[in-house]
Amino acid sequence: MRQSSHSRQTSLWDALRNGGEFFDRFIAGAEGDIAQKDLASGSVLYSRGDELWGRSVLLATTSQLTTASALIELDGLTRRIVVCPPDFPAEHLPFVMDTATVDAVVSDRKLLRFGSRRPLIFSPCTRAIVPGTCNRSREHATEWILLTSGTTGIPKLVVHTLASLAGAIEPASARTRPIVWGTFYDVRRYGGLQILLRAVLTRASLVLSSAQESTAEFLARAAAHGVSHISGTPSHWRRALMSPAAQLIEPEYIRLSGEIADQSILNQLRSRYPKAQIVHAFASTEAGVAFEVRDEMAGFPPAALESTPNVEMKVEDGSLRIRSKRTALRYLGDGAPAIKDANGFVDTGDMLELRNGRYYFAGRRDGVINVGGLKVHPEEIEAVINRHPAVQISLVRTKKSPLTGALVIADVVLQPNPHAASGNPSILENDILSLCRDKLSSHKVPAAINFIPTLSIAESGKVLRRNA
Repeated sequence: MRQSSHSRQTSLWDALRNGGEFFDRFIAGAEGDIAQKDLASGSVLYSRGDELWGRSVLLATTSQLTTASALIELDGLTRRIVVCPPDFPAEHLPFVMDTATVDAVVSDRKLLRFGSRRPLIFSPCTRAIVPGTCNRSREHATEWILLTSGTTGIPKLVVHTLASLAGAIEPASARTRPIVWGTFYDVRRYGGLQILLRAVLTRASLVLSSAQESTAEFLARAAAHGVSHISGTPSHWRRALMSPAAQLIEPEYIRLSGEIADQSILNQLRSRYPKAQIVHAFASTEAGVAFEVRDEMAGFPPAALESTPNVEMKVEDGSLRIRSKRTALRYLGDGAPAIKDANGFVDTGDMLELRNGRYYFAGRRDGVINVGGLKVHPEEIEAVINRHPAVQISLVRTKKSPLTGALVIADVVLQPNPHAASGNPSILENDILSLCRDKLSSHKVPAAINFIPTLSIAESGKVLRRNA
């Protein structure tokens, strides 16, 4: 398979340093901006890079800007980087430290639970970048360890390299004006990390979001920095479109991933941003980036399975399976499960249905609701509910029933437009249920509709799913 030129980069730092003229490229966080040229020649670790040479490093910083800066410096310098997400439970830290044989920690906060390990502690600071003095004449092929939630609560440690992470990123092309990326994602997760890599490897700037600011504040800051390309989950975008600040940005390119992009959100984005190219992509931490859909339609054509360059895909037992050099190498740790089958395919657990010559994502295999012995994918019902013009977003969950074991309940957030959401609530509920009866099998029709003011969004940018 042909590989992206980025797979030949020694390190992220090397790619930045040798990326040509900087043209005032920057990485911006809520707390300030950093010029990329300073990151290429300086250190956020107070020139202590030699002490980190060849170590396994846990990176646990409060600020995304600090995380991004440290990742650029640590890649190629260290043997391993363990990227700690912001909501990582402290009780699992000893397990991660032991599994990844961590012997150094880069953090701007006090971490109390190291277990049996006694690592070196480094405190980064992006406010005082100093000249880099570390000898980088030779570099490590650094392992990047991303943490995902396990079914037992114990995190899984997913092993990537820069080559696997950047496998889907094409080299920078000639452009008439600079690209400025923005992302609702956190760069300590796969989706956000992909955008950081795109910015650095394609010579673009980047505007990062912050948990300490509102969606409106981030959109205003993105507009002030001239964001031209922006990414997030469908839930991120639904929240953004409810804000008047959504009109402040004028993106050329919008990218959705992380959740099913139903037709409702694609249509809403087209209406709000008529000049933007709208793309939804399928990717996961284990499987990597698989493919993109550019026709602004939900689902994807069967040709995507057969003709996506450098990626092999198939549907087996209804689940999408992926094999490529973009997939993770393995799970880290003794006794960890295999990440790929004997033929090198990753079972994504994302279920597909072929309808009218097009594949649609039905939902996660492990998210199925059992209603009287019949299987229900919540996402399929949500896609229908979201078609209603008065609905902004919905969440389908279960409620225990002595007769069927579970009932389907839908929590619905209405559009901010008062005209779209006007009318008697009971009439509106009947209208939504009528739509469901028209489009869904009877066992999939919600037993009740609850109108609520907002839905909780997890740190990952996805709707927080809890079954009653």
